[in-house]
Amino acid sequence: MKILIVEDEAGISKFLKQGLEEEGYQVTLAYDGNEGLRLAKSQSFNLLLLDWMLPKMPGLTLCIKFRETDKSTPIIFLTAKDTIQETIAGLQAGANDYIKKPFSFEELLERIKVQLRNPVAIAEDLKLGSITIEKETHQVFNNGAEVFLTQKEFSLLEYLIRHKGTVCTRSSIIEDVWNIHFEYDTGVIDVFINSLRKKLNLKKEQDYIKTIRGIGYIANDIA
Repeated sequence: MKILIVEDEAGISKFLKQGLEEEGYQVTLAYDGNEGLRLAKSQSFNLLLLDWMLPKMPGLTLCIKFRETDKSTPIIFLTAKDTIQETIAGLQAGANDYIKKPFSFEELLERIKVQLRNPVAIAEDLKLGSITIEKETHQVFNNGAEVFLTQKEFSLLEYLIRHKGTVCTRSSIIEDVWNIHFEYDTGVIDVFINSLRKKLNLKKEQDYIKTIRGIGYIANDIA
């Protein structure tokens, strides 16, 4: 398994490289955003570890640019940022997880293992009322009009549709969509649900995603 670490603090980079190589991973280092993006696009990696604050190109920008051509490679942010707004920004940019500095190597290792063992989803079209997800092309349509979603919005919608008729708790969504199996602020889910509803332009009679107060959400074909 190959991991790219983009981190400008040499001490942290070398520590992570040594630890991950002892665990059997192949590790490549980059010390600024431009070099990180060049390596990420020119080589094949199984996972990216990105620092939030990088010289030449911020980690957030790197993530956005990388996701323009690669929708599936897992990305974990290493960051001192811990506000809900910054967390949402990172996830909307296409990150799969983030870990706050300072962190334990053991926790990071577990988060990496979670991301790398995710199964590849079978390509099949999914439907929810007038909404269609075309898995092969990674496109979403409502009443025939294409809806442009971020990667995490797409994954959230896909998850809700695959569990139609079943109440999806906030904790299950965090674990299965965000792949975070640690204590986490599930309030981020509500922000993404609201964004989904707006982008899908759901009318009152098309309220396919209902809120179950204090528990989570449920998707049904009939509003």
